[in-house]
Amino acid sequence: MRHAKAGSRGSWDGADEERPLSKAGRRQADALAELLHDEPIGRVVSSPYVRCRETLAPLAAQLGLLVQDADGLTEGAPLNEALRLLDKVSDKPTALCTHGDVIGDLLHHFDSQQIRLDAGDDAAPSELRFPKGSTWVLDIEDGQVVRGTFLPAT
Repeated sequence: MRHAKAGSRGSWDGADEERPLSKAGRRQADALAELLHDEPIGRVVSSPYVRCRETLAPLAAQLGLLVQDADGLTEGAPLNEALRLLDKVSDKPTALCTHGDVIGDLLHHFDSQQIRLDAGDDAAPSELRFPKGSTWVLDIEDGQVVRGTFLPAT
């Protein structure tokens, strides 16, 4: 998933890594936890940025899991690091939270591999969208991503 809405970069005085979710973002994080609460998630992994950890916190609490940090999900992380991380977590359903650039890189990679990506009924066939607070469910078979389904932000 892409982290929920955070406060504006321009109005934040601290390090960008410490920028928290906004009120709207906290509502999105709660809605994501509700949306995914029946899924058999066995691991919760996040970019170490505060806004990503806060996006996963309600889901992790609901599932009784700890949020694990992964540098491969950090803003600006190279595609190969994110792909390696997906390989490591493909053994059980995992909720991952990252940034728009990482999700965009992953989706474009999967699209170039001819993996079916369903962006929803109202999306053009080639539209790969990933607004804040949205989720892509990736189906993995035999260690390979075989399809992706978009879940819009709530």
